[in-house]
Amino acid sequence: MTAGTEHTARDPFDFPRHWEADVVLADGGTVHLRPIVPSDADGLVALHGRLSERTRYLRYFGAYPRIPPRDLERFSTVDHHDRVAFVALLGDDIVAVGRYERLDPDSAEVAFVVDDAHQGRGLGSILLEHLAAAASESGLGRFVAEVLAENTAMIRVFRDAGYQVSRAFEEGVVHLEFDIDPTEESLAVARAREQAAEARSVHNLLHPRSVAVIGASTDPTKIGYAVLSNVLAADFAGTVYPVNPEHSSVRGVRSYPSVVDIPDPVDLAVVAVPADQVEAVLDGALAKGVKTLVIVSAGFAEAGPHGLHAELRLVGEARAHGMRVVGPNALGVLDTDPAVRLNATLAPRLPKRGRTGFFCQSGALGIAILADAEARGLGLSTFVSAGNRADVSGNDLLQYWETDPATDLVLLYLESFGNPRKFARLARRLGRSKPIVAVKSGRHAVRPQLAATSTEIDESSVQALFEQAGVVRVDTLAQLFDTALVFAHQPLPAGSRVGIVGNSSAIGLLAADTARAQGLRLGVDPVDVGPQAGPEEFAAAVGEALDSPEVDALVVVFVPPVAIPGTAYARALRDTVVARNGGQGKPIVSTFLAAEGVPDELAVLSDDGAPSFGSIPSYPSPERAVNALARVVRYAAWRERPQGTVVRPGGLHPERAGGLVRRLLGEHDVELAVDDVVGLLDCYGIQVVPFQVVATEAEAVVAAAELGYPVTLKSIDDTLRGRADLAGVRLDLISEESVRAGYRDIREVSGTERMYVQRMAPKGVSCAVGLQDDPSFGTLVSFGLSGVVSALLGDQAFRAVPLTDVDAATLVREPRTAPLLTGYRGDEPADLDALEDLVLRVAALAEDNPEVRSLVLDPVLASPEGVFVTNARVVLGHPPSRPDTGPRRLRQINAPD
Repeated sequence: MTAGTEHTARDPFDFPRHWEADVVLADGGTVHLRPIVPSDADGLVALHGRLSERTRYLRYFGAYPRIPPRDLERFSTVDHHDRVAFVALLGDDIVAVGRYERLDPDSAEVAFVVDDAHQGRGLGSILLEHLAAAASESGLGRFVAEVLAENTAMIRVFRDAGYQVSRAFEEGVVHLEFDIDPTEESLAVARAREQAAEARSVHNLLHPRSVAVIGASTDPTKIGYAVLSNVLAADFAGTVYPVNPEHSSVRGVRSYPSVVDIPDPVDLAVVAVPADQVEAVLDGALAKGVKTLVIVSAGFAEAGPHGLHAELRLVGEARAHGMRVVGPNALGVLDTDPAVRLNATLAPRLPKRGRTGFFCQSGALGIAILADAEARGLGLSTFVSAGNRADVSGNDLLQYWETDPATDLVLLYLESFGNPRKFARLARRLGRSKPIVAVKSGRHAVRPQLAATSTEIDESSVQALFEQAGVVRVDTLAQLFDTALVFAHQPLPAGSRVGIVGNSSAIGLLAADTARAQGLRLGVDPVDVGPQAGPEEFAAAVGEALDSPEVDALVVVFVPPVAIPGTAYARALRDTVVARNGGQGKPIVSTFLAAEGVPDELAVLSDDGAPSFGSIPSYPSPERAVNALARVVRYAAWRERPQGTVVRPGGLHPERAGGLVRRLLGEHDVELAVDDVVGLLDCYGIQVVPFQVVATEAEAVVAAAELGYPVTLKSIDDTLRGRADLAGVRLDLISEESVRAGYRDIREVSGTERMYVQRMAPKGVSCAVGLQDDPSFGTLVSFGLSGVVSALLGDQAFRAVPLTDVDAATLVREPRTAPLLTGYRGDEPADLDALEDLVLRVAALAEDNPEVRSLVLDPVLASPEGVFVTNARVVLGHPPSRPDTGPRRLRQINAPD
């Protein structure tokens, strides 16, 4: 064992299971990453045999034609602490190895080798990330590497990782050294690589050059018939291969007995066979090297435990062989790009081309969603129905759409979040450039594993959380499309001032009332041209409203008169808007012709005949029109607000905290002892006001003298401390006599000898800061004022981690009782900067340690002198929300959501 380190010897087969991961490579393929074990010796020999002479020379500084038995044992047998190695597996083959070996208590030497056939796929940078994370857990802080000067590719791996690398050159060898603590630059590099890799994997899915339909059928009642028919009807730009072992052709296209019999490469395979045959189909697809599998077959996780087990096994095998999976139980995928024209779904028609991407989980709703989009005149760029979402998820699509030039708007129909923390991060980033509109079903349900630590979040707080993540949340599919039509066809407003023009004062008044209720302002008085006005007069009033500097957005309400067809008014309106607005200035919504969507008379048509940007959406009622516009106004205001930066205060010790958490974490949730709570908080610079636990009256007197008067006495029982009527606290004790009397009083009330003696904190406003887990957003930071009234009213504010400085500032000012912190009725304001710093430290603790199931700091006394934590409670447990920290990895598939 290396001098200066101490740890218990570990079985070489026994490695930390969280070090195992599936990862996406730069080209969109996947590999399985795990620590090396002795049984990998044969795989190492096989890898070495595939390496070119030059690769061996660059890695071992010499020819090294074979691995001697002694070296092989050393390479394959490690202790997973001082000596760590990861292998990247593609199927059964080891395609890369990365390792480090401790040199001293703080540093280790790191090295890699990658199969020649897989170089350039980003394996080196991924291995470095995972090795650095493992090294941090083992107490290391620095990597060193010796690299031949001519090995420019390996030097680039270290140089481009975002660390501050020092270099020294001697006799043809470059000596590199760098601290492995994550930096802003290294995190940004990792996030950018993650985005590029996951986006590429989705690009491969949506831009195949060839599609195999496995289970293609000649029976019109079978799913395989429908899928093949839809692919052919869309006039797919690539090659289509039906797979049917019983027929030489299907729908007039030559078919093949199995996918391995197809003579050319297959990019995408759509599986439409019974569930019990899918595993055999997978084996063939893996042997063929198919990049992506879309499984429309049902009978997996939705069918019960056996189906779930089969689903997890299937996806694990696919990922390990470099393949992504959509489904099972999926409707399919489509891409309207004229260069692709892919309709690999059960929906019979390829939608009109548009600039909206749509992701949904429900296959059952998918066909209705596509039909509704077409009926309303909403064109799509791409559509993915992921079904059980065993692998490809909404987060993958967010990564893709961020850089997809064909998509300007994202729509989501979500039933659950596979990785809520990652969703919040990606949505916040994407929402700054492209609107995201989401309907989340079952959002009021709390998963059983959250019930012990979750409290109900009020509606306004839920709305604030979605807005923080850059998501426009709606309640129904109808509202989703109502809002999407404005985003898809109209520009964003510059402000919240609304103009209303109509030919009915009653409907205009209804629109005005709805606008005020939605927080919009009337920039000018509503204009009523009267029921007798002709199309030109009506259009002129609309034009004047558009020209008004007091109007940021316009609502047009129209009741068709008897004498003149309403279509004439609609065309006059469209022509006026195009002439004056050009589709670029101010958004317009309307109630016209009782239409829902974009009627032809209000549409500006693209080359393929679909409504394009500048078309005017219409709604059956003014309320729906205004509500849709209001969501767009709020989004535009959110996008203009300062985003802030994710802040990590100084003086944090996440490695020490991680070690403490791992030591204390048990099989079930555990509430930490008071000393462990203090130790964990101290790792994040959160100091609890000094206290001692005493068991006798004499000890209480001694503790008070040591802590310094004045002091407070508190019952050990949380219930007695939290209620003034139960007298579990004695404040402002300034003498030995008062301490003795207080001790006796509390002992009588509580029935126990043990209690806290704590130094009195400066008087201030009593607040509570906490953490809880939420199924939609992961870990939330909560803030509110302490006390019965706040608890009764649910007067808390919430933000999802990670927090920016803007998030922290708005969080502590959001509760309705927050004015008590800012000098209400002449009181001296509390130190809000100190309160924001405390919130950011709690957020950092939560982000680094997802095992912290709940944390409560209550009361926290906020005063002009600062903030003082007087009591804390922490519960550890295995988190139901998947963390979004650490090295890049796909979400785990060893358990259901």
